[in-house]
Amino acid sequence: MAQWRSPMSSPRRFRGLGKGRATRRTLARGGTGTAARLNRALGAWDGVRITPMFGRWGYFAGERLFACFPLARNENDLWIRLAPDDQRRALREPGVRPHRRFARRGWIEISIADDGDVERALRWLRRARVADVPDAEGTD
Repeated sequence: MAQWRSPMSSPRRFRGLGKGRATRRTLARGGTGTAARLNRALGAWDGVRITPMFGRWGYFAGERLFACFPLARNENDLWIRLAPDDQRRALREPGVRPHRRFARRGWIEISIADDGDVERALRWLRRARVADVPDAEGTD
């Protein structure tokens, strides 16, 4: 005779399929592709904390978010928050554009496609890490 088991006594674990599984693996590895290169470089900097948040890697200097990069391998837009003078300088470079929603708060976007782009972005990321940017400068 089969013994009846309560569903609560032995919970079944359902593994995610599809995109969720790939995202968990990416998080466990610390990123893939360009994100992995950025995470290794920024992770070596003093006082930088890297945290996945809302589908992006969040880069923090203390409690201040200074950059974000997508978790998804096919996305490549790095968001960086700069001081106003640095933002103006960055926007004069090719491939750098104002952030689509938060440009007035100092955010820029850079497309990262290869290692040369990573090196160029690291210059701006160094400035963003030490920038003294006010928290809320206006509403966007």
